Amino acid sequence: PGGGVGAHAPTAGRARERPPAEPRASPPLLARAAARGAWIHTVSGFVADEVRALHPEAAERVVVVPNGVSPLPVGPGTDEDRGRDLAGAGRYVLALGTVEPRKDLPSLVAAFDAVAVEHRDCNLVLAGQDGWGVDTLTRAVMRSPHRDRIVRLGWVDDAARAALLRGATVFAYPSLYEGFGLPPLEAMLAGTPVLTTTAGALPEVVGDAAVLVPPSDHDALGHALAELHRALGWTVIGI
Repeated sequence: PGGGVGAHAPTAGRARERPPAEPRASPPLLARAAARGAWIHTVSGFVADEVRALHPEAAERVVVVPNGVSPLPVGPGTDEDRGRDLAGAGRYVLALGTVEPRKDLPSLVAAFDAVAVEHRDCNLVLAGQDGWGVDTLTRAVMRSPHRDRIVRLGWVDDAARAALLRGATVFAYPSLYEGFGLPPLEAMLAGTPVLTTTAGALPEVVGDAAVLVPPSDHDALGHALAELHRALGWTVIGI
């Protein structure tokens, strides 16, 4: 009788990770749904636990319905060669998604700097539309001694997205908080190694099929990138 509602990330009070308008909207909507007896569908067990902690009265009505991932498009302009053309390099680390603070892309820039000296044939590609807090990323890129090898593509269409995922040597997703996290699954679907964090639902989503590091730790991120380089047989091309 209470109907149903979906919950992707109920802890909207995280001001650093979420835009100012969101914290005022999401929790009251969820609270009203819980109060009226609605079933609450969450995209992960992590989000389900957060919802149960926020609304224990609705604990028995919280059901996990994980997201699925659609097949990547095939056809002209979706192959790995186009991805490398877009990246401007034969080898590249790819980050994909809307630019916002919780994606922690400045940490990825710092991690890339740590390995870029020894791997001069590798680029860092940041694909995704600008969201909020983009100035922090812009400053990080401008400070980087390897900024000429950091490619910011902005929004890309589905074909280019598929091409970039297929052509990438590593897909990096250094998020600070995720209720689910579809891009790492898309990268795995493309057969691309994934480096991500232990934040939120990410360990639940990627299981043992990705390299995991603590969030907000660019040193650990850089070390993991270097280890992946070695594991993948990348040749050191230094100065």
